[in-house]
Amino acid sequence: LVGRCYNLLGNEATVAFLDELKDLGFRYATLSGLSIGIDDMHIPSSKERQIAGAREQVNEVEQQYQDGVITNGERYNKVVDIWAHVTELIAEEMFRELEGGEQGGEFNPIYMMADSGARGSKQQIRQLAGMRGLMAKPSGEIIETPITSNFREGLTVLEYFTSTHGARKGLADTALKTADSGYLTRRLVDVSQDVIVSEYDCGTVKYIDATPLVEGGDIIQSLRDRILGRVAAEDIRDPLSGEIIVQANTEITEELAQRIEDSGLERVRIRSTLTCDTKRGICVMCYGRNLGTGRLAELGEAVGIIAAQSIGEPGTQLTMRTFHIGGTASRVVEASKHEAKSAGLVKYHNLRTVVNRDGDLVATNRNGEIGVADERGRERERYPVVYGAKIKVKADQKIKVRAVLVEWDPFTNPILTEFTGRVEYQDIVEGVTVREEFDEVTGLARKVVIEDPEGRLQPGIIIRSSEAEGSGGERHRYPLPVGANLVVADGVEVYAADIIAKIPRETTKTKDITGGLPRVAELFEARKPKEQAVITEIDGRVEMGGFVKGMRKIVIRADNGETKEYLIPRGKHISVHEGDRVKAGEPLMDGSPNPHDYLAVLGDRELQRYLVNEVQEVYRLQGVTINDKHIEIIVRQMLRRVRIEEVGDTEFVVGELVDKFVFQEENERVLGQGKRPATAKPVLLGITKASLST
Repeated sequence: LVGRCYNLLGNEATVAFLDELKDLGFRYATLSGLSIGIDDMHIPSSKERQIAGAREQVNEVEQQYQDGVITNGERYNKVVDIWAHVTELIAEEMFRELEGGEQGGEFNPIYMMADSGARGSKQQIRQLAGMRGLMAKPSGEIIETPITSNFREGLTVLEYFTSTHGARKGLADTALKTADSGYLTRRLVDVSQDVIVSEYDCGTVKYIDATPLVEGGDIIQSLRDRILGRVAAEDIRDPLSGEIIVQANTEITEELAQRIEDSGLERVRIRSTLTCDTKRGICVMCYGRNLGTGRLAELGEAVGIIAAQSIGEPGTQLTMRTFHIGGTASRVVEASKHEAKSAGLVKYHNLRTVVNRDGDLVATNRNGEIGVADERGRERERYPVVYGAKIKVKADQKIKVRAVLVEWDPFTNPILTEFTGRVEYQDIVEGVTVREEFDEVTGLARKVVIEDPEGRLQPGIIIRSSEAEGSGGERHRYPLPVGANLVVADGVEVYAADIIAKIPRETTKTKDITGGLPRVAELFEARKPKEQAVITEIDGRVEMGGFVKGMRKIVIRADNGETKEYLIPRGKHISVHEGDRVKAGEPLMDGSPNPHDYLAVLGDRELQRYLVNEVQEVYRLQGVTINDKHIEIIVRQMLRRVRIEEVGDTEFVVGELVDKFVFQEENERVLGQGKRPATAKPVLLGITKASLST
């Protein structure tokens, strides 16, 4: 409100307005005398019914486990999910009833406090009047029996005991994390301290593409929010009328950002510190608006320090966050379907399907997508389709809003057969590649794949398809990763899209910034991830090779006949199938990609995008917003250097790390004399290394 008043009416009016606003606030705070009593904590009427419903669902899941339909891991995941869902529902119901004002239509003080943002959060009020919900063990696992009482009803002795974990973890975390986060800030300041606004316009023609942030089909951050206060790299035109909305090299103000949003543009080219050509420091045009003043940055401003502190400061906050919620496990309820947000025509992208027993279409590749286009053929939304998902709509079918497009079970990671036929075990040897696990609870045995100590046997399932009678049919082999549970017996008949084995998903731990701060540090330090995924360097089709030294060979064959071979360690789960199309930079197995590989394969532009988005992801999970430009400044500093490959006639040494701009200057000098320039490759340095090599 104050911001709008300032933008529209200027300084003087705002001062008067603020003064009156203060008087208004004081007057009514004095009159109202906000009090809090136990009656204000209104327990929703449907609570008991909802908990009873959840207990029934849990019993059903337990029964499935007893019958041996699902594994213990799946049972645990499903139970935790049911409780997380019910806690949400009860909290929503409670807020609706608080808002409605059951008590004679008075204002409910607790609702007022939380709604105005003065004190307390939805989560805390949920614990007062809803149900406390799931708690986490010190190790971060979630205890599957939730606390169904709230603080108004009082906890039972057992519930109180369960909740002590959380309180203790909160105190211990707070002490440890403050130090961690302070150290992160120190390293960030160290690397970015020399980034100062040193000129008005560096005259670069480079740009970055700004697009809305979409996750699973939901727009998390609109295009408007992402481009506000940036500078347009080229004229931005209305896609329909072709008139210019923003001219090149002008700041995108609130009003212009709204016009761009309304025009339906999907991507906009903006200037960014990532592509700034200023040699020492950066220029005003690439930085854009200084968020402290609401005007364009001024010469000599220490924007590097601002960036470092903007990233470091929430770190100290996030670490305290665990303390407030008191260890209640905040778990995202797993999504299990995609619904269309708009009506239109269904489009398939790179989707391979088979028809299962019930006549449903099932996806058999991992990188397919399903989209919805409007009548003009513009794509409105697009969702990834996970392997093994049931596709509920046909290609080019007309659908209404909220139509279910895809459904899947988020807790299993299946291996499906694409053909109907008979199962044959291959290299599945009791005690060597397969261990029988006896479940004491259900009394059932399960076959689990283990690693062959000698590394010769490669367990797999062969499906002999029965289409061609007499000829024995074709054979299709499905390799089994270590830890997979066999679902089918040797010699049985299976139908296309039947599950032949399941790979257990890790049981869910709580996503808490405790996972977050180290993740931010890992990204900024450009460390190799623990579970490093091999990524492909070229676009092409996947061909499964044989085994070399006990490693699985995967060949990627490009359309021009070029091939690249990759070796994947045994027992790791390969996420691509024979015949899948992959793009350069896609991982071939489970794990997170190494940022250095990203740089080598996709170049610095893609790496910059990846790093900015990954860091934002961590903070977004905590509900903290940081402007992209701060992270971009740090990433720019990480990519300042190049490694000399060929010296030419310059004064460099092979393998030397040189500043990008020094490298360009030296090359220009040599070219001016008609000699040979040097060549170099961009290098990604972690923040500690980058700050030491200045």
